[in-house]
Amino acid sequence: MITSVLVANRGEIACRVFRTCREWGIRTVAVHSDADDNALHARVADTAVRLPGASPAETYLRGDLIVKAAVAAGADAVHPGYGFLSENADFARAVLDAGLVWIGPPPQAIEAMASKTRAKELMGLAPLGEVTEADLPVLVKAAAGGGGRGMRVVRRLADLDAELAAARAEAASAFGDGEVFVEPYVENGRHVEVQILADTHGTVWTLGTRDCSLQRRHQKVIEEAPAPGLNSRLTDELYEMAVRAARSVSYAGAGTVEFLVADGKAHFLEMNTRLQVEHPVTEAVFGIDLVALQLRVAEGHTLAAEPPPARGHAVEARLYAEDPARDWAPQTGTLHRLAVPEGVRLDTGYTDGDTIGVHYDPMLAKVVAHAPTRAEAIRALTGALDRAAIHGPVTNRDLLARSLRHEEFTTGRMDTGFYDRHLTALTPPVPDPYAPLAAALADAHGRSRFGGWRNLPSQPQTKRYLMAGEEHEVRYRHTRQGLTADGVRVVHADASLVVLEVDGVRRKFEVARYGGDQIHVGATVLTALPRFPDPTAHHAPGSLLAPMPGTVVRVADGLTEGAAVRAGEPLVWLEAMKMQHRIAAPATGTLTALHAVPGQQVEVGALLAVVQVPQVVQVPQVAQEEVQDS
Repeated sequence: MITSVLVANRGEIACRVFRTCREWGIRTVAVHSDADDNALHARVADTAVRLPGASPAETYLRGDLIVKAAVAAGADAVHPGYGFLSENADFARAVLDAGLVWIGPPPQAIEAMASKTRAKELMGLAPLGEVTEADLPVLVKAAAGGGGRGMRVVRRLADLDAELAAARAEAASAFGDGEVFVEPYVENGRHVEVQILADTHGTVWTLGTRDCSLQRRHQKVIEEAPAPGLNSRLTDELYEMAVRAARSVSYAGAGTVEFLVADGKAHFLEMNTRLQVEHPVTEAVFGIDLVALQLRVAEGHTLAAEPPPARGHAVEARLYAEDPARDWAPQTGTLHRLAVPEGVRLDTGYTDGDTIGVHYDPMLAKVVAHAPTRAEAIRALTGALDRAAIHGPVTNRDLLARSLRHEEFTTGRMDTGFYDRHLTALTPPVPDPYAPLAAALADAHGRSRFGGWRNLPSQPQTKRYLMAGEEHEVRYRHTRQGLTADGVRVVHADASLVVLEVDGVRRKFEVARYGGDQIHVGATVLTALPRFPDPTAHHAPGSLLAPMPGTVVRVADGLTEGAAVRAGEPLVWLEAMKMQHRIAAPATGTLTALHAVPGQQVEVGALLAVVQVPQVVQVPQVAQEEVQDS
C-alpha cells in the first residue's frame, strides 16, 4: 500500500496530485528548483526537497536527482504529473529500480507510445518518407514529448530543411531527444481525444471524448467533454482505436489517445502515456478522481468491468500569464490576487502574492465548469471568467471569455484554425469607459479639501490614467455632498468600492491598488500617470527594448555597431518562460548601439540595441519559439 508520494513535477499538477493524496491520507513530497523555493507546491507538501539550479535541464529534467530525493524523503511511490519526465521510459525504470512504485504505465508501454513514430507503426501507420510538392502542407513533429514543442507547419518545400533543423534543436532542448518526423498536415481539423484507463488485469475503460480544438502554438487553450457533434459511428471508431492502442502495448494507468477529425474521418495522432492537463473535464462528466484511480491501479487493484455513466458537459479554460495581442508574449511579475466565483473548479499552482517567473510555463490556472448541458456549462464558465479577480500581469482572460461566446464555438463548429482566423477580432481591448473615474474617486476617498470655515465648492480635481494604450483624463469635485463628477451621480466611494449611477443605472466597481501605479477596476487595468510627465523619460528613436524579462541567449552573427540592418531582421534572441523571442529590427537602418550580450539577464524595458531609422517607430517585432516543456 502506498503511504508517501513524491510528485516529480511542479506548479498546478503537483498541487492537484497532492490534493488527492491528502484525501487518501498519503504523505506528500515535493521537489523544487531554486526558482521555485517559495512556490505553492513546495509550501503545501508535507516534505520538500531542493533541486539545485533554476532551469528545467538542471532540475525537473534530472531524473537521477529526483529518484535520490524520493529515497531521501522516504517516499515509496513517484507520480510524474505531465510534461518534464512524465513520458520518459528511462526515468520510469530508474524509479522502479530504486524499489519505488511508479504511478504510471509500464516503461515498455511508454517506450512504445512516447515515440510518435513507433506509435504510428503499432497502429499500422507510417510517417512520410521523401517529401514532394504534392505532399504539402506537411507537419514536422518531435517523436518524443508534446505540448507543441518541436512542431512546425511547412507550406513550401524550400523551407523544409530549415524547419527540420529548428524542430530537432527545439525537441532536443525540451525532451533530450532530437528525433523528428514528417506527416501530412490536416488543415482545419478538430482535435478530438479519448481518455482511457487500464488496470493490470486486462480491463480497459474508455472515458468519453474531449474536444481540444482551440489551440495557440499547437497548445490547447479551451477543452471540453464530451466532444460535441460526433455521431455514434465515429465515436465508436475512436473508442475502438483507443482500446486497440492500449492493448497493443499492455497499457496500465491513465492515458489519452489523440486524433484529428476532418470530413467525418479520424486520423490517429499519438498516445500520451500520462495524465493530461485537461483531465478535469473528464472527471467532472464521469464523477471520478483520475489521480485516485491512478493510485488504485498502481497498487494493483482491479477496475470495475465498466466505467460509471457520463453525466452532463464540462468545459475548461487555461488561464495564462500572456498577452494574446502581442503574439502571446508571456508575462511576469506578482500575482496579487486570483479568485473565481463559487460554482466552478479552480486548479492552480499559485496563490495571492506569488511571483510569476521566467523559467517555466506561463499557465496560472485551469477554470472548469460542469452543467447538465453544453450551453449551460459554457455560460457558467464565461460568467466565472468575467467575474474573476485576476490582479497582476496581463492574462488571456478576456480572450477566453470572448472565445467561449464566439458563434463558431457555441455552435460546435470550431477547429484548430480558430485563432488563425479570429485572433485579431478577439483581442482588441474593450475597456470600461467609467473605470478611470472609479479609480480616481477611490483614490480621492477621504481626501476632503474643506475645513469648517469653507463655503465655496472646490476647484475640479484632475487625474490621468493610461488604459488600453490610451491616455484618459478625468475630473471630479469635492463638495459638501461628497464627491461629484459631471453627468455621473456618485452613490458611494471608498478605497475599494465605487458605485456610480449613469442615466438611472447603478453600477459597482471594485477597485484594488497594490502599490506602484497599477490599478485594477473590475477586469480593467489602468496605470496612474504623473500630473506632470517627466521630460527625460524617453528612449532614442529606434530603441529596441526587452518586451519581457529574460536571458539574452544569442546576438545575430557578426552584428556590430555600425552594421546595416533590414526591417524584420532578427538581431537579438531572448529566452523566457520556455520560449525564445526573436527581437527584430523595426525598420531598415544602421545599428548605432548594441547593449545585449549573450548570457545577460535583462528586465522588461531594458535597452537592447538602437537602430537609426527615419521615423520614431520603435515597436520591435517579436517572434516566439517553444524551447522547454512543463
